[in-house]
Amino acid sequence: MKSHTPTTRTLGLGLGLVMAMLHGQWALATDVPRQQVTDAAPLMRQALQAIDGTASGVLTGESANAISRRFQTQSPIHIDVRTERRYAQHGCARLRVLFWQDGVLLPGADKARRQSIEFGIDYCASGEPPVSLQ
Repeated sequence: MKSHTPTTRTLGLGLGLVMAMLHGQWALATDVPRQQVTDAAPLMRQALQAIDGTASGVLTGESANAISRRFQTQSPIHIDVRTERRYAQHGCARLRVLFWQDGVLLPGADKARRQSIEFGIDYCASGEPPVSLQ
């Protein structure tokens, strides 16, 4: 099995996955077409290229399975990305990324409910942060 050294980018995305069950405040898009992805990066790149600055997907693979087992739900983990502002540097923007899942049972909770987490990230199509936020 090939091992990878974590980078700031993969650690940040991994943190987003681990924290995906915390409560957020975004309006959740339930009726949009969703691409299956194993992490948020392809959706972030897609949002950068989209005319409307958005992309939506469903998390699949080992991370999704581990999160679903941990929180005792089989509901899909949705990812919604929207562009908040574009920077002068070509292919770079401030993105808002939202992970959400229905039927999540948190430790100590008496019933399952929808949980979400939202975070902002300065991101370029290359996968690197922008040189400038102008």
